[in-house]
Amino acid sequence: MYYAITGQDTADSLAKRLENRPAHLARLQALQAEGRLLLAGPFPAIDSPDPGPSGFSGSLIVAEFADLAAARAWADTDPYLAAGVYASVEVRPFKKVLPA
Repeated sequence: MYYAITGQDTADSLAKRLENRPAHLARLQALQAEGRLLLAGPFPAIDSPDPGPSGFSGSLIVAEFADLAAARAWADTDPYLAAGVYASVEVRPFKKVLPA
């Protein structure tokens, strides 16, 4: 089943985000290589695909896990959470409907 993982950034976290991005992306690339990643990306803090120094307000990851506990365990070990980029992380089941 798919799970939506939403991280909410702390204030002024852009420097920490950039510093920890390689480790964060490596985990996402591993999910992708396993065929389990549906989508992933950040929420720009302003209405722009490149928010520059405004940074980001959080991230969304939708990926396949065996169950909710496995999704939460994966989310709990995200480098962004460990580095203090994320103030909070929410994990919820996600049902993909479209595109089919």
